Amino acid sequence: MLDYNEATVHKYIIYENEPWEVIASHVFRKQQRKPVNAVKLRNLITGRITEVSFHVSDKVEEADIDKSQVKYLYTNRGEYWFAEANDPSKRFQLPEEMIGPGAKFLKPNTVVDAMIFDEKIIGIKFPIKMELKVIEAHDATRGNTAQGATKAVKLETGAEIQVPMFIKEGDVVRVNTETGEYTDRI
Repeated sequence: MLDYNEATVHKYIIYENEPWEVIASHVFRKQQRKPVNAVKLRNLITGRITEVSFHVSDKVEEADIDKSQVKYLYTNRGEYWFAEANDPSKRFQLPEEMIGPGAKFLKPNTVVDAMIFDEKIIGIKFPIKMELKVIEAHDATRGNTAQGATKAVKLETGAEIQVPMFIKEGDVVRVNTETGEYTDRI
C-alpha cells in the first residue's frame, strides 16, 4: 500500500479495481487544512484520463504490472502483430487502441515491453526515444528562420513529424515517442 503522497508520476496504482498510471501529481496544502495530493490518472485498459485527490488518510494499492519483451512483426488492416521475443512461433495480435499513439513509430523487428496485468496484455511500453530514417523531405526554403523554422518530413514508418530545416532525405533522426517530437539527428 502507498501513502497519499507516494502516488507520484509513472507509478501504477489500483483505483476502482482497475490499473491506472499516474501521469501528474501535485501535493499541496490549502491554507490551514491538511495536505492533498491532486493526481491525474490514465486508465491502462481504456485510456480514459481522470483527476483524483488523495487525502492524508487515504492509502492506494500499487498495481502489480509485469513486463515481458515482445517483438513487433507487422501491421495488417489495423491489427498489430507481435511475437514473444525469445519464441517467434508464439504470435498474437493487438488492436491499435491498445497500443496507443506510439504505434506510428513502430518498425518491424523492434523489441518493446508488453505490460501484463492479471495475465493479460493491457498495453505496450515504448522506448522513450527511437531512431528512424527520413524517407521523404522537401528542400529547405529561404525565409524567416529567426524563430527556428521547421518542415514536415516522412519517416520510414509512415509517420510525419516536424524537424529543423537542415534535415535531409536519408538522415536518421531520434524521435521522442511520448510527445512525437524530433529530438536530434544521428
